[in-house]
Amino acid sequence: MLKNYFRKVGAKRVLMTVIGNIFIGLGIGIFKLSGLGNDPFTAMNLSLSECVGLEYAHFQVLFNLCVFVIQWFFGRELIGIGTLVNACLLGYIVTFFYNVLFALLGAPQVLWLQVIVVFVGVIICSFGLSLYQTSDVGVAPYDSLSLITQKYLPKIPYFWHRIFDDGIAALVSFLTGGLVGLGTLVSAFGLGPFIHFFDKHFSSKLVKKEE
Repeated sequence: MLKNYFRKVGAKRVLMTVIGNIFIGLGIGIFKLSGLGNDPFTAMNLSLSECVGLEYAHFQVLFNLCVFVIQWFFGRELIGIGTLVNACLLGYIVTFFYNVLFALLGAPQVLWLQVIVVFVGVIICSFGLSLYQTSDVGVAPYDSLSLITQKYLPKIPYFWHRIFDDGIAALVSFLTGGLVGLGTLVSAFGLGPFIHFFDKHFSSKLVKKEE
C-alpha cells in the first residue's frame, strides 16, 4: 500500500517536500538566531514548550498530533507524506540548524545585522515553503487549518484565513511570554510575495517537467 502511494505521487514530489522542509527548518533556525522573533507558529510552540517544560521539538510533535485530529475529520484530503514529514521532523530540523548556526556564528548583537539575518531567513524559508507546498503531497496540521476554514467559508480569501491563524498563534505566544518581533511580523505578512516568486520561477517548473 505504501509502495503504491509513493508510485502514485512520484519520487520527485516526495523529494521536493523533504528538501522543502529542510530549507524551512534552516530558515526558521535563522529567524531564531536573529533574536527578533520567529514565525507565529514557531513562536507559539517555543513559548508554550517553555511553559510546560518540554523541549521545543518534542512539544511541536505533540501539538501537531492534537491539531491532526481536526485535519483528520475536516481535511482528510490534505493528509499525505508531507504531513508526516512536516509534523514529525520539522521541529528537530529547526533545533539542529539553530544549534549548528549558534555554535559557528553566535547570535548577532547589532540591530542592522539582526535585520539582515531576518531577511536571509525570509528568503530561505520562502524557498522551502514553495517546494513543500508545490509538491502537493500533504500539508502540516497547522497549515491545514486555514485551508479547512476556507473550504467552509469560501467567500473569504485564503490570505485572511491564514492571517487569522497566524494572528492567534502570535497572540498566544505574546500572552505566554514568547518573543514576538520583526521576524514574526515579516513571516506573517511578507512571505507571500517571495513564495510566489519561487513558485513561478522554480518550483512549478519542477512539477511541470514531471508532467
